[in-house]
Parts: sequence; structure tokens; C-alpha cells
Amino acid sequence: MAVAQDIARTQDRPAPAFWTIARRDSLAGFLFIAPQLIGIVIFVLIPLGLVFWYSLHEWNVLANTFTYTGAQNYRMLVEDSNLRDVLGATAIFSAGLVVFNLSLALLLAVLLNQKLAGIAIFRTLFFSPVVVSLVAWTIVWGFLLQKNGGINGMLLMAGIEGPNWLREETTAMISVVVVQVFKNVGLNMILFLAALQGVPKELYEAARIDGAPAFKQFRRITLPLISPTILLTSIITIVGSLQVFAQIAVLTQGGPGLSTTVLVYYLYQQAFQFHFFGYGSTLSILLFVIVAVLTFAQWQMRKRIVFYES
Repeated sequence: MAVAQDIARTQDRPAPAFWTIARRDSLAGFLFIAPQLIGIVIFVLIPLGLVFWYSLHEWNVLANTFTYTGAQNYRMLVEDSNLRDVLGATAIFSAGLVVFNLSLALLLAVLLNQKLAGIAIFRTLFFSPVVVSLVAWTIVWGFLLQKNGGINGMLLMAGIEGPNWLREETTAMISVVVVQVFKNVGLNMILFLAALQGVPKELYEAARIDGAPAFKQFRRITLPLISPTILLTSIITIVGSLQVFAQIAVLTQGGPGLSTTVLVYYLYQQAFQFHFFGYGSTLSILLFVIVAVLTFAQWQMRKRIVFYES
């Protein structure tokens, strides 16, 4: 009898609702991230798969042929005599950009973090190149760096005869790096400035009471506490340096020789100037691998160089 009553009570209970609060919250979360996921699939994953597929073929647009070649493009990659110089130029450009950009951005952030009159004007001045059109910025610098341009004109006023900045191997690379540093240093400066303003002032006061000099305060307090921002800016800057194209195309066209032919510009030449779309796709895969390896290595180093306040 008791068992029958328990069964009857169980049958009388209403079935649990399917749309519980937890499920509604989960659905809302998926709907919010759905546009981003769809964008990643359409504009990242599918193109990446197509690039790999194209790298296994030779696509002649002019003859309208699409021929499967297997690993032939990858063999060409290994045997390419120009690739060593291209990778060397890419490494020099990336190293120079990262070192000078981050160093200058941190220096400017420290200076602009001071409470001085009119400091907001200087912040705007240093950040303004970030919002300027990249092509317009590069064209202006192209005129300034000509043999008879503005830079050499100012040097001549001081009695110095300047070089042909964009037509000599050493000065061409230096010029491209400097133009790119001045273009994007404002973005990293703002990130460093925000990080500096988040460092507790009490730590500096305690350090001054203990007699720590300014440089030691910077090394022992400032750098550890802004290390997450340093990691972020280094990843952004390295990835951006490996994707530079417009500056090279406008200023030097990869010359003189291959001295400023970075990997992205070499990829453009192979695919869109020489119409080797299969080999250009193979170079794209190489670029993807390099970016992925460097980003992964930096992310793994975060446990050693990044300080997280508990």
C-alpha cells in the first residue's frame, strides 16, 4: 500500500522544466559569443584551410588552370635561395621594431605619467600618429627620406651630408624600422601609461622610506607590476612586425636587393607579381607557423617573467 502511494505521488509531480535558469544563462552566453565564433570560422578557419589546400596546387589565373602538385611547393620552399635573406631581413626588422618600440613607449609612458602642466597635450601629440592613415604616413616619410628630402635638408643646415636613406642597404632597414616605430609607439605608450597608473603609490612611499633610489624602485616595483602589460605589448608588437607590408611597398619595394624584403612582402611578390599562387600560399603557411611558434613561446615564458599579484 505504501509503495503504491509513493508511486502515485511520484506520478503526480510535474515534470522538471526544460528551460531552467542555468540553461537559459548558457544559451544567452552562446548567443553573445556566436557572432565572434561565426566570424572566426568564416574569416579565419575557412581561409586558413583554403590556403593550405592552395599550397598543394599550382594555380595559374591567366591560363585558368588549377593543378595538384602535392609537396612540390614545400620542396621549392626548402630549396629557395632567397628565403634565407628574406627571413634574415624579417628577423632584423622584427627585432629592431620590438626593441625600439617597447623601449621608447615605456620611456614616454614614464615621462607622461608625471603630473605636469600641459601633459595631456603631449599625450595627444604622441598618440596622434596611431590614428593617421598608414599609407599617408608612409608617403610623407618617403618624401622626407629622399636624397634631397627634408631629413637631409636639416642635416645639411648643420653641415652634415646625409645618405640616400632608402637606397642603401643599412640605412634602408633603419629607415623602415624608425618609420614604423614612430607610427605605432603611441599605442604601446597608452597601454604602459594605464599600467603605470595602476601601480599602488604606497609601494613607492615605502621604498623611499627605506632609502631605495629611483632606478631601484623602477626595477623592483614598476617592472614586476607592469609585466603583464609588457607581455601583452610584446606579443602584439612581434605579431604586427611579422605582418608589415605597406611600409615596405611604399618606401623601398623590398630593396635595395633583398635587404628590406620581409616575408609578407616576399609572399606578395610571389603570389601577386609573379602569379605563383601555390608557392605564395606555402609562404603563408610558413608565416602562420612562425607567428604561432613565437606567440606560444612568449606565452610559455609568462610564468617566469610575469608577476601576478595575489
